[in-house]
Amino acid sequence: MPLLPSGPDPVGRIAVGLSGGVDSSVTAHLLHEAGHDVIGVYMRNWSEADPLCPSAVDAADAAAVAAQIGIPFYTFDLSHAYHDEVFRYFLAQNRRGRTPNPDTLCNKHIKFGHLLEVIDQLGCTHIATGHYARVRYASDSGHYQLCIPTDTAKDQTYFLHQLQPHQLQRALFPLADLPKSAIRQIATQQGFVTATKRDSTGICFIGERNYRQFLQQHLPTTPGQIITADSGQVVGEHQGLAYYTLGQRRDLHVGGVRGYPESPWFVIAKREPTNQLVVSQDSTLLDATRLQAIALHFTTGVTPTQPFQCTAKVRYRSDATPCTVTPLGTDRLQVDFTAPVRAITPGQSVVFYLADQCLGGGEIDTVG
Repeated sequence: MPLLPSGPDPVGRIAVGLSGGVDSSVTAHLLHEAGHDVIGVYMRNWSEADPLCPSAVDAADAAAVAAQIGIPFYTFDLSHAYHDEVFRYFLAQNRRGRTPNPDTLCNKHIKFGHLLEVIDQLGCTHIATGHYARVRYASDSGHYQLCIPTDTAKDQTYFLHQLQPHQLQRALFPLADLPKSAIRQIATQQGFVTATKRDSTGICFIGERNYRQFLQQHLPTTPGQIITADSGQVVGEHQGLAYYTLGQRRDLHVGGVRGYPESPWFVIAKREPTNQLVVSQDSTLLDATRLQAIALHFTTGVTPTQPFQCTAKVRYRSDATPCTVTPLGTDRLQVDFTAPVRAITPGQSVVFYLADQCLGGGEIDTVG
């Protein structure tokens, strides 16, 4: 199976973004084994003095893998750019009661933005990562397309949908045709320290930590009423709208409400003007067939001006649902789904697909 997409742009020296995980480790190994000129690069996105700075284990593991493969290894401090272009956005969205998607911005601005500028100084033509995605060159249009990988269960195109044409042109995803099981097997055969390391989960800078506890360190706690969707009855107190997301049923501490059965309660809506959290035991109230999105980006660099049909995801793990997309000006569009979609959440991304191609997407602004 080819490691690199066919296209008119020659591949010279390749910088592999080594994260200290198994996927990027195998990515570097495969490219080096295939005879490419490869270097390893590690991004430090937090100041070492910052309490948010991840464990030094990741950096050490990345360096160890590079040494074992026998490739040069560099560490770059991108913490200032990360704070300004990703973390500030994350906090600002949460202040508005939205649920942001900072990993998407990290890919656009940091991994395939500032890091590309850095590797230029090292004579690299391309950057490779351990993302499960595919870049395909379409000779008829002259565009590089972002497409889903063979292992669809690990597909990460949702988080890559904001990549610009010039970024896709220089991006390599050598794991496109490999299942996760094969990645683990290769890493074990090579004796990499990352072979049995757990996959990272959650938001890039939060990881396994409690989301609410993390936010409480950075945003003021603003308690307010929890009210029912049907009657507006006050049934509890929330700790701040930022700490909840649509569809959430845990940690609401709502129960024993007179006139209601002992059934789970779900977050149905956030009312920012009145600082109220709306809940209901009827989870069908989370279903919607329409949304509007802003902050649009399409991987061709051209925003459509006419309606089109495709499928769309409203979160990473959601199914792609058939829909009609209608442009509403230069930076807003409407999406009408053919079937109800659960818990469409403002601040998250809606991402469009046509067959196996990821077309791009936008930020969900309103629902219904």
